[in-house]
Amino acid sequence: QVQLVESGGGLVQDGGSLRLSCAASGRTFSSFTMGWFRQSPGKEREYVAAISRLGLYTDYAHSVKGRFTISRDNTKNTVYLQVNSLKPEDTAVYYCAADEYIGDIHNHASDYDHASDYRYWGQGTQVTVSS
Repeated sequence: QVQLVESGGGLVQDGGSLRLSCAASGRTFSSFTMGWFRQSPGKEREYVAAISRLGLYTDYAHSVKGRFTISRDNTKNTVYLQVNSLKPEDTAVYYCAADEYIGDIHNHASDYDHASDYRYWGQGTQVTVSS
């Protein structure tokens, strides 16, 4: 079991920035591939970004590439999502997710960009971008 707790969401203006955090506990953090997803009302949960176990590889959805940065600190059992140049369409609940059985994300060698690829989930943090 691993427990995930997100924080850092809030209300920002168009073009603003936030740093989302996800603190993990319960298992060896470096055993898990980590992902960020988001969900807005009436829509399916959408992949945002993923990071490999040691942080060597990252991947992003096309819609956020160049604006969002995923990182992790295995000494603090925490994964981060820096979100810059926010747009109203980025408004959503942001979730972090973890799974220990996802393979190598480098060159999309395994599946990691669907919600069903992840076993553990946090409760989410709301990000609202006003125009």
